[in-house]
Amino acid sequence: MGIIRSSFSFIAGTVCGIYIAQNYKVPNIKKVVYEALFTAKQVEEKYRKPKKPGDDAV
Repeated sequence: MGIIRSSFSFIAGTVCGIYIAQNYKVPNIKKVVYEALFTAKQVEEKYRKPKKPGDDAV
C-alpha cells in the first residue's frame, strides 16, 4: 500500500501528460529551447564589445 500511495501523483501526472500530448497540439520543447539558445547566442555576438589588442593575456 505504501508504494502505491507514494507514487500516485507520479502515475497520475504521467497519464495526464500522455493524454494531453495525444489530444492537443503541444509544442516540441526541445526545438523551442534550441531556437531560444540560438537566438540568444546571435544577440550576444552582435552586441559584444570588441576586444582590445592587449587583452590576449589570461
